[in-house]
Amino acid sequence: MKKINRRTFNTKLGQGLAGSVLLTAMPFACGMSNANKKLGIALVGLGGYSSGQLAPALMQTEYCRLAGIVTGTPEKEKIWMDRYAIPRANVYKYENFDEIAKNKDIDIVYVVLPNSMHAEFCIRAAQAGKHVICEKPMAISVKECDAIIAACKKAGVRLSVGYRMQSDPYTNEIKRLVREQPFGAVYYVSSDAAYISSGNPDQWRLNHSLSGGGALMNMGVYAIQSNIYGTGQNPISVSAQEFSTRPEYFKDTDETITAQMEFPIGAIGNLFTSHNANANRLFVSFERGWAELNPCNTYGPLAGRTSEGKEIRYPHQSQQKLQMDDFAKHILLGTPNFAPGEMGKRDMIIVEAIYQSIREGGKRIALNLGEMGIVKV
Repeated sequence: MKKINRRTFNTKLGQGLAGSVLLTAMPFACGMSNANKKLGIALVGLGGYSSGQLAPALMQTEYCRLAGIVTGTPEKEKIWMDRYAIPRANVYKYENFDEIAKNKDIDIVYVVLPNSMHAEFCIRAAQAGKHVICEKPMAISVKECDAIIAACKKAGVRLSVGYRMQSDPYTNEIKRLVREQPFGAVYYVSSDAAYISSGNPDQWRLNHSLSGGGALMNMGVYAIQSNIYGTGQNPISVSAQEFSTRPEYFKDTDETITAQMEFPIGAIGNLFTSHNANANRLFVSFERGWAELNPCNTYGPLAGRTSEGKEIRYPHQSQQKLQMDDFAKHILLGTPNFAPGEMGKRDMIIVEAIYQSIREGGKRIALNLGEMGIVKV
C-alpha cells in the first residue's frame, strides 16, 4: 500500500482532529523470554481516544505498558514524553514509522487512526515484526481486512481488533445467559448504538474518504456485535434502510440506519444506529424471560437487569485496560484471543451487506459467514 508522509497525513487528519483464526499457538512476545515482563505498546495516533482512554488505561494494565507513540504533531511529543515518561527513542513520526522494527521496547502497535488508514499502518506494523491491535472498525472494506490478516500471518505476529466490549463483564454475562439458557432459547434481540453528532461538520467521521461511512462504520459496529453475542450466532441474512433528517450536516455519510437480521436458531434481530439520536441499549428476549443492558456499550459504568428483577452489576473497570491486558495475555500466555482479525472481517462483511441492501431498496441479503470458519461470537 502507498505510504503516507507527514504532510499528507496531517492534511487528511487536520479537520477531524480539530473537529474533534483465533490463534492458540505457543506464547511468544517478540523474542521476550520472560512472560512476566509487561509488553510495550506504541499508540499510533494521539487523538481523543488515545489521550482520553487508552493512555490512562495503560497506567492500570498488568501485562502491558505504554512504551511509545507515533504522531504527526510535534507539539504533542514533549507533552506525552513528560506525562508518561516516554524516552525520545520511542517517539516516532509517520514518515519514520517503519524504524519501529528496530525498537525492542515496543512489542505491540495499536493503530488508532481514521478508518481509511487502518490497513496501511496495520500492515506496516506487521512488517516491522510487531503484534497489532487495530481500532474498530477493522478497515473500510473486506478486501482491506483480508490484507491485514494476510500481512500478520506472513509476519508471524498476533492481530486483534479494538473490541473493548468483548472483555467487558456485562457483555460476558449476556453471553453466559445465551449459552446456558436459564430463560430458554433466544427468540429476539434488539440493539441500539447512537449519539448526536454536533460541532464541526468537517470532522473526519463525517468525511467518507477518511471514515468509509457514517454511523454504521462508527456506532453501528457495536450494534452488530451486540446482536451477534445476544443470540450466540452469526446472522444468515440482513436487510436495511437508511434515513436522514439533517442532510445539510450529514452531506457525505449516513446519518441513521436500521437493519433486520435472521439467525440460524430462528431468532430475529433489529439494529438501530445513528449520528443523530442518543441510544445505547441491548435487549434479549428469551423463551421464558429477558435480559437488558442499558447502557450497553459506553465506557461505563454499565447497567443491566433481567426479567427476574435481578440487577446485573459488576465493579467498574476500564474496558480498555481489560481489552489490552487480554491481548497481552494472549501473546504471553497463550490465552484466547477474544477479538481476532477474522471477527473484524466478519463484521465488515455484514457492514457491506447492509450498505448493499440499502442500495437495493432494502433487499434481503444472504450471508454465508459459516464458510469463514468463525464460530466465536
